[in-house]
Amino acid sequence: MMTERHRRGALFLSRVLMDAFTIALLLALGAFAGFAAGLLGVGGGMLMVPFMTMLLSAQGFAPEQIIKVAIATSLTTIAFTSISSVRAHHRRGAVRWDAARALAPGILIGSLLAAQFAGALPGRLLALGFGLFLGFSAIKMLAGKPPQAEGSLPSAAGMFGMGGLIGALSAVLGAGGGFLTVPFLVKRSVPMQQAVATSAACGFPIALAGAVGYVISGWSVDLPAGTLGYIYVPALAAISLASVLTAPLGARVAHALPTQTLKRVFAALLLALAVYMLFKAWAMT
Repeated sequence: MMTERHRRGALFLSRVLMDAFTIALLLALGAFAGFAAGLLGVGGGMLMVPFMTMLLSAQGFAPEQIIKVAIATSLTTIAFTSISSVRAHHRRGAVRWDAARALAPGILIGSLLAAQFAGALPGRLLALGFGLFLGFSAIKMLAGKPPQAEGSLPSAAGMFGMGGLIGALSAVLGAGGGFLTVPFLVKRSVPMQQAVATSAACGFPIALAGAVGYVISGWSVDLPAGTLGYIYVPALAAISLASVLTAPLGARVAHALPTQTLKRVFAALLLALAVYMLFKAWAMT
């Protein structure tokens, strides 16, 4: 018969093993997100959020808190991933800093405000609209038609408005904005590699403003230990550590691939995310 001492020992061992397994999953998730950030200019947030939702369920979070914590934490990791990714792209001279600077003010404001009001947004309608948008963008990119020549980038007001849209949707979805930034820049005849690199540069202001917004909005909420606002610090540390190591590898692969191949990979990712978002919208009915 198992004594009380043995029972406690077995419980402690199982908890250690569970924590170790959770950390391993977070490290693997961070490694994949970092590679995706370098390769495609996305922060990996749309992939991290559903996995983090499952992991957070075992960490004592209330059901209504899990999605917000997952989004906030995922968004914050992009601040670290984007720095690593941008350094690799910048060394190859691929970042369009003029476009990044023009988009940044709108991104900061849109991301900060959207993080504040994320809980009040209609989730099903947002998921449905976003899924349709991603699917449309993927189909257009897979069609292989060159973007229509639209001259230079829009005016300062146009870039500010586009930045606001990118920042707001990114903050709500916990993503790095590549799903909007890359198609927008490609449509403006920016080469694919430069669009990916510039999107990575835009990930930092998105993550920074969104993180501040989620810290403020979650500051007075009763959350388990280890949180800063809605940001779950242990998960942030594990994912960020792995992602900064693999982001340069993704950037290296991006510059080695032919432009058409890179477009197809990006379109396939958009299509997969579109299916996920449409399924999520259906599940909310």
